[in-house]
Amino acid sequence: MSVKVSTKWLGEMRFESTNPSGHHLFIDAGEENGGKGEGYRPKALMLSGLAGCSGLDVAALIKKMKLEVDEFNIEIEANLTEEHPKYYDKVAMHFHFYGENLSEKKLQRAVDLSIEKYCGVMEMFRKFSELDVQTHFHYDKVDFFPTE
Repeated sequence: MSVKVSTKWLGEMRFESTNPSGHHLFIDAGEENGGKGEGYRPKALMLSGLAGCSGLDVAALIKKMKLEVDEFNIEIEANLTEEHPKYYDKVAMHFHFYGENLSEKKLQRAVDLSIEKYCGVMEMFRKFSELDVQTHFHYDKVDFFPTE
C-alpha cells in the first residue's frame, strides 16, 4: 500500500503538509532555528504520531473489550541525541487510565497488544530508540483531570 503526503514550503521555515485523510498541518522551526514557532516541530510530531498510533489501538481495544474507562492519556518523554543527525535514542511512554472500575489486567493487555503487535509507528521507533513503556491506573476522582 502506498501512502502519499504533500508538503509545501510557505516561505521562511514554514511548511504546510496534507496527509491521506485530507487534513492539513503546519510545520515550523522554533525561533532559535530561524522560524516563528507557528507549527509543529518535525521530531515532536513523530512523538505525537507514536502516541496517536498506539492510542488508536488502545481505544479500539477498550471499545472491543467493553471496558469502563473515564479517560486515558499518553505522556511521552524522549531524549534527543547531541550529535547530528539528532534523533530520539530513548523514549519513555506512559499510559494513564482514569476511572472507578478499571480492569487493570485487560487494559494492560490492550497496551501490550498495541506495543507488541499492532502499532506500526512503535515498530519503526524500535529501529532507533530504546523504549520504556509503563502503564498507570488512577482510581481517585481527584486524579481524573491532572493540572500538570
